[in-house]
Amino acid sequence: MKRVFNPPSVRPPFGQYNHGLLVPPGASLLVTSGQLGIRPDESIPPDVTGQAELCFEAIKAILEEAGMSFADVIRISGFVTRREDFPAYMAVRDRYTLEPKPVSTLIVVGGFTRADFLVEVEVTAAKVV
Repeated sequence: MKRVFNPPSVRPPFGQYNHGLLVPPGASLLVTSGQLGIRPDESIPPDVTGQAELCFEAIKAILEEAGMSFADVIRISGFVTRREDFPAYMAVRDRYTLEPKPVSTLIVVGGFTRADFLVEVEVTAAKVV
């Protein structure tokens, strides 16, 4: 089992995540590349919610192929191009994450490889085998 760390000497998390998770020895580790909000047909939703949903659906498919689920995700790194998109991104993230909540970082970036990309998400997952 993963152990959660939210020390009382540290401000509580701002949202649905934990400050630290400890993974037991012997866990398999999966690291994903950053996933963008683009469909296989190359279409891109115009809003951050639609793009974030595609990011998390891609991550879900990668997890499933590795024999994992969002319950195994220990770290999420999200990148958005606009500060005002934080709430929409976090609402999508929170729909996908399971207990114990992973650690999470959200960063505002200047842009991605294409101007129509608004969000990118990568995860690390660990599962005891």
